[in-house]
Amino acid sequence: MVVGDFPIETDTIVIGAGPGGYVAAIRAAQLGQKVTIVEKGSLGGVCLNVGCIPSKALIAASHRYENAKHSDDLGIKAENVTIDFTKVQEWKAGVVKKLTSGVEGLLKGNKVDIVRGEAYFVDDHSIRVMDENSAQTYTFKNAIIATGSRPIELPSFKYSKRVIDSTGALSLDEIPNKLIVIGGGYVGTELGTAYANLGSEVTILEGADDILSGFEKQMTALVKRNLKKKNVEIVTKAMAKGVEETENGVKVTFDAKGEEKTIEADYVLVTVGRKPNTDELGLEQVGVKMTERGVIEVDKQCRTSVSSIYAIGDIVPGPPLAHKASYEGKIAAEAISGQPSEIDYLGIPAVVFSEPELATVGYTEAQAKEEGLDITAAKFPFAANGRALALNNTDGFVKLVTRKEDGLVIGAQIAGPSASDMISELGLAIEAGMTAEDIAMTIHAHPTLGEITMEAAEVALGTPIHIVK
Repeated sequence: MVVGDFPIETDTIVIGAGPGGYVAAIRAAQLGQKVTIVEKGSLGGVCLNVGCIPSKALIAASHRYENAKHSDDLGIKAENVTIDFTKVQEWKAGVVKKLTSGVEGLLKGNKVDIVRGEAYFVDDHSIRVMDENSAQTYTFKNAIIATGSRPIELPSFKYSKRVIDSTGALSLDEIPNKLIVIGGGYVGTELGTAYANLGSEVTILEGADDILSGFEKQMTALVKRNLKKKNVEIVTKAMAKGVEETENGVKVTFDAKGEEKTIEADYVLVTVGRKPNTDELGLEQVGVKMTERGVIEVDKQCRTSVSSIYAIGDIVPGPPLAHKASYEGKIAAEAISGQPSEIDYLGIPAVVFSEPELATVGYTEAQAKEEGLDITAAKFPFAANGRALALNNTDGFVKLVTRKEDGLVIGAQIAGPSASDMISELGLAIEAGMTAEDIAMTIHAHPTLGEITMEAAEVALGTPIHIVK
């Protein structure tokens, strides 16, 4: 049965209910708009269902297991530590369910209409939403596209039972004895580390000169050192050529340093990037400009080349980060409401939940120098912090990049425990236009890891207390 001859009117329609879409819908509703959100899958999108949240749950479980086996230095010995992976997966699923049901409650609480189905643009003020049984037309004043991205599939590594993407890696019903990871970016490194902690023999094949190419060498060196301790083999400048799949495993062929090699494993995880979900929305027929890769061009208010259509998240330029999508969702909703909000990416952090964790915000030292800025780069080590020593976790440092003329904080990098949490203070410092002196004069509780940020600021000022200048 086909229904839908009578269009349903709404002010703003949001396509996709991931961390960009549902945030945009809620903010638009808060600003007085009548909002409809369309989702063909689960509320929360990739991030909540098969990305950020379940991966961090798995990483947390792997840390607990690793710590249970290796706390001898603290006088704690545990014998015959075992892991029930089925229970781990059930716990992870429970975390996801709590959050996705929470998203539904937030949308309903803000009076956002939730519609299930796939959306297709008819023109610049109407879409068609289809499911298996029906089709319905919706007319809108403005639309926000937040359809996210999907893993890139290599032609020679078609996804199957043994050739898996990140979603497959998070839903395995067993811990692999051997795992090959193609791609040493943040997803490959995080999941490779998690399975290494759980006991897998992991090999990472990376085509570039180094893993985690977006981060400074002095940061990635710490991650590589820890991976080596876990017996993870990292092969750089490696070009994966093909895979032979058997009932119980895979054989992967790759080139490294001019030599062809073959390696066997239970599974091969392919994490070589993501592709924007813009190819089945009918955007071409309404005139939305896109790059050859399907990335949508937008202005500083997330407006596309069609004035009534906005786009946010993985489908627009920039890194595929959930918090970037949420930020852009708020900007788009505010712009539609007539506010002068514009995107400013300087204060957006990037984080890798590796060991140690890595986090960066604003300029790196190298980027600042490339811009011709006269800067000071000030570092303070975790090893000189009492809380880090008490945690028995002293790898890493905090680095501040400040403008030499006035001490303005323009960038920061953290490698170490809780870097993902600590980076927020430095993002705030950049957003608020704070100086190294402002941070140094802020009283930080003792003993905490946050003190390292204060100490790094004092290094920038030339007056460190807990290291000798």
